[in-house]
Amino acid sequence: MLWSITKIVVFIALVAAAAFGAAHLLEMEGGVRIVMAGQEFNLTPLKAVIALVLLVIAIWLFLKLAAFVIALLKFINGDETAISRYFDRNRQEKGYRALTEGMMALASGEGEQAMSKANKAEKYLRKPELTNLITAQAAEMAGDHKRAEKVYKTLLKDDRTRFVGVRGLMKQKLLAGDTQTALRLAQTAFALKPRHQEVQDTLLQLQARQEDWKGARETLNAKLKYGALPRDVHKRRDAVLALSEARGVLDEGNDIEAREAAIEANRKSPDLIPAATMAARGYIEQGAKRHAIRVITKAWEAQPHPDLAAAFAELEPDETPEQRLKRFGKLLKLHPDHRETRLLEAELHLAAEDFPGARRALGDMVENDPDARALTIMAAVERGEGSSDAVVKGWLARALSAPRGPQWVCENCHHIHAEWVPACENCHSFDTLSWTSPPSSAMSTSTGIEMLPLIVGALEDRREDHDIEDPGADPDDDNILDATPVAENGTDPEREATEK
Repeated sequence: MLWSITKIVVFIALVAAAAFGAAHLLEMEGGVRIVMAGQEFNLTPLKAVIALVLLVIAIWLFLKLAAFVIALLKFINGDETAISRYFDRNRQEKGYRALTEGMMALASGEGEQAMSKANKAEKYLRKPELTNLITAQAAEMAGDHKRAEKVYKTLLKDDRTRFVGVRGLMKQKLLAGDTQTALRLAQTAFALKPRHQEVQDTLLQLQARQEDWKGARETLNAKLKYGALPRDVHKRRDAVLALSEARGVLDEGNDIEAREAAIEANRKSPDLIPAATMAARGYIEQGAKRHAIRVITKAWEAQPHPDLAAAFAELEPDETPEQRLKRFGKLLKLHPDHRETRLLEAELHLAAEDFPGARRALGDMVENDPDARALTIMAAVERGEGSSDAVVKGWLARALSAPRGPQWVCENCHHIHAEWVPACENCHSFDTLSWTSPPSSAMSTSTGIEMLPLIVGALEDRREDHDIEDPGADPDDDNILDATPVAENGTDPEREATEK
């Protein structure tokens, strides 16, 4: 509304200025005297201005006519598009102006405006390879996925825009959840442009989701070949894929091939814990215990882990707890202050019924950095040392509300996994799981789970107070409830008989 009023005011002001100027010229004296070829022309100021305007128009028409004559001569000399270019020049200017405005609208997030400008540009330019791209992206921005998919399919017809169309359709199928079609489109896009890093990552992720480990390894090698991946990262991820391939072969029942694949994965990345445990178990099945010990020890040096301890225990399944504690000594010396080492040592002492040794292994962990595992071990220590049930239940109640400790956590979305997998089950990111403690969050429940240790302690205190004998009390009074038979419905049988 304000803009319309402004335009009306400006128009009236211009008309008034023109009228004022014309009146002023009519009132002026003198004029312009022109002498040419023996002829003399005297023009008043108003006529001089009109003549000047006509002269400018004549020059403009002359230039246009000259350009047309030049285009006609070029056409006569064999340039078949000279005349069409002459008439289309103005249309091109309008088209490129609309195209520029469409790109600006797209950059500013105005999807509907961008589509409108793209349609206008197509009307003047007739270059779908330019305008269709803006239309498709604007349709995506505006949420019109059907139109975007239709435009991307149009781009497939031109070799110059084929990759853009395939990539756009791939993204549309990913949004729709059609991973099978998206995988085929990603393979096509990768064949068209194998150096494209986004296509490489998308193809690798989709292959991992479909458990196509062989194809994923080929894609990973292509990323290394074209410089999209550092060599050390490639080595680690290739080990992850080799391990995943080994698991797939093991599920098919081919133990020998799975064992070899696991050993290959461990060789590529010795610090990959699942690969180390699987390779160690493969060596154990072969009877090569020395190789298994070397694999576990090297992985433990990188990061202590319960799965490594379990595989190390499988080396001698029939040994006594004392023998196991002695054999684990070399492993425990590698990282004596590590949390996993201290917990493992405490568990080994528990198995040997050395409860003071288990307490010493835990140290101050239950006070300074407790988790469910440490508190559960502490409950077992208290039970082994003969503590009351209330003390043991108090530790178990604390364990119930304590953090779970290190787990397989996705570094991208922090999703917690029960066991290691090559790709996150939540965000599908590849090789993002790490053995770490998840972000802590305060536990709040309607049952007041954080109060359980205090409740258990309070009940025990009441029981102990009840067990203390009163010197002035009748000993028979303590057992009056036990001496009086009570029916299942809570009534006294003798009293009912008397009343009857």
